[in-house]
Amino acid sequence: MSCLALAVCSLVHAQAFPAASRPFALSAFGAATGTFTGLSGGKNLGITAGGDLSFRPYHFFYPSVEVRGTYPIDGGNVDSQENILFGVKVERLYRNFHPYADFLYGRDKIDYEHGGYPNPAGTLLYLDSISNIFSAGGGLDYTLTEHLALKIDAQYQRYGAPVTPSGTLYSTPLSIGVVYRFGSQQFPNKAELH
Repeated sequence: MSCLALAVCSLVHAQAFPAASRPFALSAFGAATGTFTGLSGGKNLGITAGGDLSFRPYHFFYPSVEVRGTYPIDGGNVDSQENILFGVKVERLYRNFHPYADFLYGRDKIDYEHGGYPNPAGTLLYLDSISNIFSAGGGLDYTLTEHLALKIDAQYQRYGAPVTPSGTLYSTPLSIGVVYRFGSQQFPNKAELH
């Protein structure tokens, strides 16, 4: 019984913390994504979803850890790319504008459409391939309300791909969507006054 009372007191105390004293903030996002796949003019239309765990600012920069995934709903005519990524994001706040840069790593799967894609020597036909992916990019979140923001995001991604002479493939996903911030206003800060 005393354990239950202690747990309830802890919850009440946690709820009483003002937003400014929270050690982190959580947000989730969803977006429509158009991807230039980098292989023979390939294009995808997909959905990107993810979340950020943001920490208290350091010299007006807000560090976060991010996880995101992209799933193609239209794989186009050449190759269909899906992935799951995680990494770091650094954000700066200027009133309602929140520009950011991110550096992500993960796994991808490429499905080659219409019966496969040949390797450079023409000796094998690949139906799909799986590899590591590195992604660097950035974007802008524009705050609409305490909980909602618009998101514009661009990434530059490096895939391993056995169907190119170099063994790599570079794609460019461009996304537009919405962000939902959980809880009350994220960390109050002086940077918003600039």
